[in-house]
Parts: sequence; structure tokens; C-alpha cells
Amino acid sequence: MSHEKFNFVLQQSRMITPRVLQMNLRREDGQAFSYIPGQFITLHLPFEAMELRRSYSVATIPGSGGDVEIAVTQVEGGRATGLLFAMQPGDRVSATGPFGRFVLREDPPSRYLLIATGTGVSPYRAMLPQLKTLIAEKRHTAVVMLGVRGPDECLFGGDFIEFAKENPGFEFVAGYSRRVSDPAQAHERRGYVQEHLMELNPDPKKDIVYLCGNPDMIDTAVERLKAIGFDNTNLRREKYVSSN
Repeated sequence: MSHEKFNFVLQQSRMITPRVLQMNLRREDGQAFSYIPGQFITLHLPFEAMELRRSYSVATIPGSGGDVEIAVTQVEGGRATGLLFAMQPGDRVSATGPFGRFVLREDPPSRYLLIATGTGVSPYRAMLPQLKTLIAEKRHTAVVMLGVRGPDECLFGGDFIEFAKENPGFEFVAGYSRRVSDPAQAHERRGYVQEHLMELNPDPKKDIVYLCGNPDMIDTAVERLKAIGFDNTNLRREKYVSSN
């Protein structure tokens, strides 16, 4: 896969939670954008006398269309998010990619624990077709666990809930740090995902853990998992660092 610089054209954008904008992008040259689920793109944004670079995981479910979908969290006073939130359909943005090794691998039969905060769940959405195949072949099971503030911020939750209904062997759990539904739904928990992760009884002999999103969540989870025998062979992580 090449990493040349090219232009995306914004097809549409919409708020999918109170703080997250979904952007649908398409290559201006008409070429298909090839990527491995779990990878990210880098956008190059002109700002005054400089260029801002911001990276976003591809959230597109392969086979769902030709657009590249990304989820962008609004940052108060953020220079890059100010530019992206102001874009209109037809506007162009330069990009490079795809990049990254936060992808599913040729693993032995195991349970995938896919843990995320906020937009860190984007790569797991892109992995759904791969997970469907692995689960159908009886090689793997999987749990996606997303941590957000409350039900209104359950990013792509509908996709994961529907996938769980259609694919025995897959579970979706949402951890809400501030507010829960009343009454709470079966997939909802109150608290932080790093707490509920341990309720899944992670086993270093059977499980492979992916961690994506907030660095504090990842560091805390890694510390607890290493204390029970996990190591770099079954821990995979990608930290999202907020930039102004």
C-alpha cells in the first residue's frame, strides 16, 4: 500500500453523538482507498503559516461503500477540529495513509477482547466483517467494550448491538462513566471500561486484548493485565493523544 499524498473530497458529514462528527471522504482522483481494518489516515490541514497533521482511524465497514468514514471528536478551541467541523460537502483535504499495525493477525483460536474509549472504537467497527468470518469458522469469539460518558455518546453502538444479535460468539458492552439509561439495557454498565475489563476474567492463555483510545485507560489496563500474566504477545495497543 502506498503512502503518497492525495486529496479527499468531503461527501457528507453529520453529528453522530453530541461531540463526534462522522465524515465521509472519497479520493478526488477516483481511485479506491485500500486499507486493512484497524489502520488510520493522516489529514494535512493548512492553518495560518503551518500545516496541522491529525490522524484518524478508518471506521468504514469494508464492503459498505466507497467512502472512507472517520469519527472526529470536537476539541474545545481545537485548531484542527475547528477546520474539520467547518468543512462543507465538496471541500477538499489532503491526506496520506493508510498507516498502522493495529490490525487482526493470524492468531491461534482465542477470544478477542477489543477495548476502547470514545472514537477509539472506530477500528473495531471496521473489523466487523473479519470478526464475522472468524466467529463463523469457530476459531474465535470476541467482546467489544466501549467506554464513554453516557448512552448518548455510545459511538457506533447500534452497529455493535445488531452485530451481536446476528453473531453468537460476539458480545458488546458499553461502560458509562457519568450516566446510564433508565432502566439500564443489557449491554450497559456503570463505570470505567478498565474496571469492567477485569470482570471478563481475562486469561493470558486464551485471550488477546486490543486497547485503543485514552492513554490513561490503556496504561491502567496494561498494568492490571500484565499483573496476571499478559505480555506484549497478547497485548496490542494504540493511544489517541488529543491535540489542539
